[in-house]
Amino acid sequence: MKDRVEIITRTERRRKFSDAEKTAILAEADADGVSVRQVAERHEIAESRIYNWRSARRQAAAIASEALEFIPYGAIITAEPAAAPAVPEPQKAPRPVSSPMPPAPDELVRPHPGARPGAIDIDLPSGVRLSVDSYVNEKALARVLRAFRDVS
Repeated sequence: MKDRVEIITRTERRRKFSDAEKTAILAEADADGVSVRQVAERHEIAESRIYNWRSARRQAAAIASEALEFIPYGAIITAEPAAAPAVPEPQKAPRPVSSPMPPAPDELVRPHPGARPGAIDIDLPSGVRLSVDSYVNEKALARVLRAFRDVS
């Protein structure tokens, strides 16, 4: 029986472990003749935390060993888009005062619906070409690029 008494005077914050610390603790727990309980007590952590780290390591290894597969969605146009014809500046019509919807901010309204000012074509290593223009939503584009990065 242990003769140790612990008095808790304040609430501790959750400890965070770096990847290097997790790897070292898992290597220690994986050694022959050492139990998870011994390692957990030595580092003052719960045994379940070590088991969870082992499970996460197995899942990451399983995912890393799977072959990645691109699932085509939609059509990819390989021809260069034709330059948009010059369109004269449209005249802005006065808006009715009693409009039920507030007007869209000017930076969200395309001045020439067919034109693509600031067009950018991004050729990805996978062979996919992503075409956007200056009206692209930056957050949506970042999500798409992250998805392509994670797939490739």
